[in-house]
Amino acid sequence: MAQLVSQLTRQTIKNLSCVNTIKYLSCQKKSTAHVYARTIATTSMLADRWYTDKHEWIELNDDIGTVGISNYAQDALGDVVYAQLPDVGTTIKKEEEVGALESVKAASEIISPITGKVIEKNTLVENKPGLINTSPYKDGWLFKVKVDDVNEIKSLMNEESYEEFLKSDPH
Repeated sequence: MAQLVSQLTRQTIKNLSCVNTIKYLSCQKKSTAHVYARTIATTSMLADRWYTDKHEWIELNDDIGTVGISNYAQDALGDVVYAQLPDVGTTIKKEEEVGALESVKAASEIISPITGKVIEKNTLVENKPGLINTSPYKDGWLFKVKVDDVNEIKSLMNEESYEEFLKSDPH
């Protein structure tokens, strides 16, 4: 049984795609050069999603960021009926308006969480803006950007901080 657990643990470590997911790892080397993980404490699966105080989110994969709006924002907007997204090739700057969303209740600008160049926009969302309401973190993403400086992410909130922000701030 212990051998099976060790094999599963080693396989899990090999399959982790983001270093930020692992907070703590202690290992013990065996004479056969196998490394056994003794303790793994991971953060939330959403640890790689970062938020602005305007309710945009970004997920980074190396220097490519995928941007969308939070579940809170889509809920506050109501049924989204129109999405104006930045064009591919557009250079955007952190905290600048890059597009707009319109709903049956209101209109809202999209503020860029990071500086870079737009490399893709979600044309499905432009054609079917309701995806933002039904799937804000998966199918309802807005655009992808090649990030100029990944260190800009440090000024954004992680999942836990964003949840606290939602509880403590009248938005």
